[in-house]
Formats: sequence, C-alpha cells, structure tokens
Amino acid sequence: MELDGILFDKDGTLFDFRATWDRWAADLIADLAAGDAVLASAIAENIAFDLTRSEFMAHSPVIAGTSREAAECVARAMPDRDIDALEAQMNASAALAPLAPAVPLSPLLTELAGRGLKLGVMTNDSEESAQAQLTAAGIVSQFDFVAGFDSGFGAKPDPDPLLAFADQMELPPARIAMVGDSAHDLIAGRRAGMATIGVLTGIAVEADLKTLADVVLSDIGEIPDFLRRSVAS
Repeated sequence: MELDGILFDKDGTLFDFRATWDRWAADLIADLAAGDAVLASAIAENIAFDLTRSEFMAHSPVIAGTSREAAECVARAMPDRDIDALEAQMNASAALAPLAPAVPLSPLLTELAGRGLKLGVMTNDSEESAQAQLTAAGIVSQFDFVAGFDSGFGAKPDPDPLLAFADQMELPPARIAMVGDSAHDLIAGRRAGMATIGVLTGIAVEADLKTLADVVLSDIGEIPDFLRRSVAS
C-alpha cells in the first residue's frame, strides 16, 4: 500500500470513542433532563444510550451520524425544543468534550507527515466542533484539511467529502487511505476509490469492519509499521 495521503475520521479514530463520548452523552442527558428521570430515559432511548452502564449501544445512530442527526434523535424526546437551538447547544457541549486521544497524536502525525503524506480529517461532526477539538488537542496545525458534515462537501458514507480532500491535495484517490472505526467511514472510502484502514478504537469490532477494510488495526498508532511492512512486501 503506497500512499500519498491519509484521511482520518475523528471520533473513534483519532479519539477513543467510549472514553470521550460515553461520558459526554451521560453529562448531556443529565443537563437536558434537569432531574426529570422520565425525560432522561426518553432521550437515552432515542439515542440508544444505556443509562445503567453509561455507554452508547452498538446500534446508536449517534455513532456514525451527523451532529444534526444526533440533535434530531434527541428532539424526538423534546418536541417543544427548537431543533436549531438544540443542535447548537449539543455542538457547544461537544466542543468542550473531555478528549481521550487513541494514541499520542502529535508524534504520530509528525512521523506520517515526515513520510511526505498529506493529512486530513473528515468527520460527520460539525466543522466547528472538529476545529475546536483538534485545537484543544494541539494538533490542528498538523492537518492539511479539516471538514465536517456541514463544510459543503456532504457527509459519510457519501464519497464526496473524501474526494474533496483528494481534489484539494491534488492527489489521485487510489493513493489515499481513509482511516476510520465505522462502516460509514470505510464504505465512503470504498466509494471514493481509496484504500481503507479500519481501527478498533470505536464501538465496532473486527468482524464489523474486515469485509470493508484492506486491513484492520488495533489503533492508528499501528499505521507506520503497517506502511513499512506494505512497502517491504
């Protein structure tokens, strides 16, 4: 696998999904419900969040959905709330989420850039949240491209936002790898004609990803070794 660019998903890929977003969701539900146990249960049901275990269920639409889709799920339990205001509140909360990097990110990105690779992020979160979180993690300047579902290119699993990265970097899609923790990421990569690398720092297990990925790694920290083995072989 000889590459000129790598496009990363954000949540579950750069950042460990459960360590970051399970805690965020539990706090968000508590904040929105304001002590109303019935409302908290309804919100949790609509986003497929287990309140007892304080974790997302594997089938949650929030995992790979856009932030708008997440707000729409919550709004079903709060029909009196303005959807735009609710989405804005959730985005503001997400921008302050306690980030848990999947691996030490800056050294990894430095190593990959040192190989001459163009690096990007494409997330189904909003671009504002992505920029805020990457800035908080101290790595935003290490990416050549950052896009969210609202950046004007579309959302995964459509290939268009991935192809926008290829176009802006002036790279053929076949020389780019899409790296992600969900089927949405890898389907988008396949549709864009890119290589696909699955990682297990989200909720999906290897069996969920292996038919869509050229390789499944434990985390993105294994990418440099994988690339070295690929070139050697």
